[in-house]
Amino acid sequence: MTASKAPKKGRCPICKTICSGEHKPFCSDRCAKIDLSRWFGEHYVVAGVTPINGFDDEDGLFPSTASGQGRSDCL
Repeated sequence: MTASKAPKKGRCPICKTICSGEHKPFCSDRCAKIDLSRWFGEHYVVAGVTPINGFDDEDGLFPSTASGQGRSDCL
């Protein structure tokens, strides 16, 4: 039988200190909030394909239901 090794401790992606504990993969709540604010501030982006015809999110993908058009079986 082999002896089990302790899990390798990672480094915080924000401040690079060794982290272990409740805020993993971050070293602290502060670094977790910094990362979250970077996502909200659009400093990070997820790679992907530009939507067809310049549609952003779901704009223009479905018929308007506000004018009474579209699916009539929906409540």
